Amino acid sequence: VAGKVDAAARDMGALAIGEAAGPTDTPKAGRIDVAAEHARAQAQRASLSLVVVGHVDAGKSTLMGHLLYALGQVSERTVRRFEREAEQLGKGSFAYAWVLDETAEERARGVTMDVATSSFATAHRQFTLLDAPGHRDFVPNMISGASRADAAVLVVDAAPGAFEAGFDGGGQTREHAQLVRALGVRQVVVAVNKLDAVDWSAARYAEVTGRLRAFLQGCGFARDDVRFVPVGGLGGTNLARRADRGSALAAWYRDGDEPGPSLAELLDTLAAPARAVDAAFRLAAADVFRSGSGVSVGGRVVQGSVQAGDAVAVVPGGARGVVRAVTAAAAAHDWAAAGDDAVVLVQGVDALQVPAGAVLCAPARPVAAVSSFEAQIAVFDAASPITNGFPVLVHVQSASVAGSVRRIVETFDARTGAVARRRPRLIRRGATARVEIAVDAPLCLELFADVRELGRVTLRRGGETVAAGIVTRLGL
Repeated sequence: VAGKVDAAARDMGALAIGEAAGPTDTPKAGRIDVAAEHARAQAQRASLSLVVVGHVDAGKSTLMGHLLYALGQVSERTVRRFEREAEQLGKGSFAYAWVLDETAEERARGVTMDVATSSFATAHRQFTLLDAPGHRDFVPNMISGASRADAAVLVVDAAPGAFEAGFDGGGQTREHAQLVRALGVRQVVVAVNKLDAVDWSAARYAEVTGRLRAFLQGCGFARDDVRFVPVGGLGGTNLARRADRGSALAAWYRDGDEPGPSLAELLDTLAAPARAVDAAFRLAAADVFRSGSGVSVGGRVVQGSVQAGDAVAVVPGGARGVVRAVTAAAAAHDWAAAGDDAVVLVQGVDALQVPAGAVLCAPARPVAAVSSFEAQIAVFDAASPITNGFPVLVHVQSASVAGSVRRIVETFDARTGAVARRRPRLIRRGATARVEIAVDAPLCLELFADVRELGRVTLRRGGETVAAGIVTRLGL
């Protein structure tokens, strides 16, 4: 993310050089009808944000980097240069991963650490790609990426013992699947990777998909919203085009008389969600950089729209400025609307006034910044029961704030949803409850019923995700 946002920040900073206008400027004439432009763009090719998740070493970055190359998003020259540089470091197989792993540290360690952003198109869809880290040390970064996604690719390693390590042995396959669903993702494509390591075994594919299908349905994914595809990320098999007719994969992975659909074909079937383009503007900040005479803020437009000339407020803090330029990540236009990942150049605001997890919003209709709230949560496989005073890190979009479960209000019956017990002493794993949560610093939240993306919270403690839920009341 940092590299691409920084580049956009430099580009937009150049636009602002020499401008003497201040943050009190009124919007310019000739404004764009963003709702009409957005509807026109969606009719041509619907846009989605796609997060790629899975256990470390499942081959996520290599798979998606190879897909970008196969779709023409990365040049042959660039890939060959990466191959030479990777060979010099003794990491020849990492060339495609370097398409997304851009920092020196990520390349040296061979591990994705932050969320890398790119874009690509299929026949009927335009995607913003969010390549999330798989290592457990970087789960907060993965949450930041998944909170900006409409759909997910869950990459699993089919090699002997590798799937089991990610799924059974305390790996991240389970946690990532639970998190993306808790963060609102409804559609998932499971890429069963490295099947070449088991000679494209149909039996191994059936074993992996059988276990995952049952688990994903238990996480809350509808059966029809889960798709599976066998792939070979390193060799490029079944990524942008179907496997060759005479291949070992095509012998059993079939679509009638033809080989089965490729990963790109399945992505092309994902449904784009409805966007609240006409609602009050909200952009959840993920990255902030000084840029020329202002600050560049990168993140996801949760709802509403933004264009040059708009006045915006930063919450928390209340700083105000004027938008000087907008760059949408997946499209060549100078506005952004709900669902877009964008970089917004704001004049009249300093980077220090845009804290981590801040929200840019319409000054007349700002988001709430609260120090306490009520949420209905589902408890995952927590190591210990949740009790009153239980300390947690509360994650909302890119924000992460220390807090605690101040009071357990009630627990619910898993079968009926009715209240099972009021003011219980504790909440055990697998239970659902309503709780009051206090945080140590103001947190930008909305009621889930009003703005889903800002009404979802994830609770972590000691390096594990203990619960997730929805906001039901603000400012207790």
